[in-house]
Amino acid sequence: MTSAAVFLSGPPALAWRRSLPPLMLLLLGVLLLFRETFWGMVLIWLRSETFAHCLFVLPISFWLIWRQRARLALEVPMPAPWVLLPTAALALLWVLGELVSVNAVTQLAVTAMLVAAVLLLLGPRVCFVMMFPLGFVFFAVPIGEFLMPLFMEWTADFTVLALRLSGIPVYREGLNFVIPSGNWSVVEACSGIRYLMASVVVGSLFAYLSYRSLWRRWVFAGVSILVPVVANWLRAYLIVMLGHLSGNELATGADHLIYGWVFFGVVMMLMFMVGARWREDGDVNALVPPASPSPGVAATIRSPRVSWVLALGAMVFLSLPPLWLNHLDKDQVDIPLTLSPQPLLSRDWAVLDRPPVVLTPSFQNASAERAAWYASDTAAVGLHISYYRQQHAERKLVSSQNVLVTSENRQWARLGSGAQTLVLPTGAQLSVRTTDLRPAGLAGVSDENDLLVWQLYWVDDHWTSSDVWAKLYGAWGRLMGRDDDAAVLVFYAQRGPLGDAASRLERFTKDNLPLLQAQLRRARDAAKLAAPQ
Repeated sequence: MTSAAVFLSGPPALAWRRSLPPLMLLLLGVLLLFRETFWGMVLIWLRSETFAHCLFVLPISFWLIWRQRARLALEVPMPAPWVLLPTAALALLWVLGELVSVNAVTQLAVTAMLVAAVLLLLGPRVCFVMMFPLGFVFFAVPIGEFLMPLFMEWTADFTVLALRLSGIPVYREGLNFVIPSGNWSVVEACSGIRYLMASVVVGSLFAYLSYRSLWRRWVFAGVSILVPVVANWLRAYLIVMLGHLSGNELATGADHLIYGWVFFGVVMMLMFMVGARWREDGDVNALVPPASPSPGVAATIRSPRVSWVLALGAMVFLSLPPLWLNHLDKDQVDIPLTLSPQPLLSRDWAVLDRPPVVLTPSFQNASAERAAWYASDTAAVGLHISYYRQQHAERKLVSSQNVLVTSENRQWARLGSGAQTLVLPTGAQLSVRTTDLRPAGLAGVSDENDLLVWQLYWVDDHWTSSDVWAKLYGAWGRLMGRDDDAAVLVFYAQRGPLGDAASRLERFTKDNLPLLQAQLRRARDAAKLAAPQ
């Protein structure tokens, strides 16, 4: 009789039979307690092409664990009560993520809770055998879209550089550039995020299945990150060249996406073919030497209630964060909100009946919005306010989806951004986010029609231009039991022949910021009074 058969018929088999039921109960409890977070992940998988691969992550993880079944049968599950401490930290992380409405944080936290549940009831030795399958579960978290603006910038940089090295003159403004044969722009689909996500997941799986040595796995995982990034740069350059050389008859419509995926598929195939040359075959069940029975095994077998106590205790503990958040939200009622018109701010500024231009920032699902142009003497400034309350995953102030203009905007093109320090009449300094916009299709012409845009957040009665501070102010306000009312204020002005847009925006902001803050407070207080008591 083999050693495996002895263990399967002895203490390991009995320990597994007693550990799996409480583990299944705890995993089911985590899924039910945090069902809204998990369901939010599923919805992203179903609607986003970038994260469609996440649908296959959990089945692959289960299959990888099943491959280890013979090796796992030799291990004795040993509950690890100390894991309750990191589980508590994950629960706190989930609460913070909910307070600031950051999906990535809450989704990472609940995914880590599932892994922590396995570690809690099966112990470190068993989890070490399943280390890669458990780590692979984190690929199910739809995270990474925050990298899209950076990757779009890199793609534009490389494409323009490569075109110039090819002898083609290029005029670039932001993510848009002009060559003699036509206009091109880098949009979200050109960022390469989809390629990167798919490559990292498949590349990590390939490295785990193909190599036994740790250094080879890490090298190939690094290659699976680098290759799609560079391949996407080359793809963008080749598509522009193909359009240029064909007189814009090829690769200028939707077919350039098809060409991109074909090119990416060929590159990935070559990467795996090269990686397979150094393949290390071996028995996956022999990676870790079987453990010898320890004195604690007998105690575990004699005390099956330990796993049930830990599972039920963890469920009770993990139920506290959702209950606490429900307590915070129980008095908040989602009611219609209207920002009252403000025809006159300071005495020097009056509403313009006919605005010179219209800028509608792409802020999604705001509770209320208001837009107007104001004039003082010959100076004119536009103002757009998007107000948020009762924020949640689909309606929140700070989000990767909330931008001034998208790359596909047909009216305005983004040229660049920065920051400027504003000294208020009180002496306080306030940093504002600045962005330059140009009417789409006017590349290379006079900048008199360009817009200079300033952006500010009002959160928990604080002013900030930082996404991070806006989230922190919002979380602190919720912790203190206050409402989550917040707003984004977008000030903008045409540069004009004198190019004094910055001075006009500074004058308008200094004159009217206290009055705007008072108006936002009134809107918050009115909504609170209108809510049922």
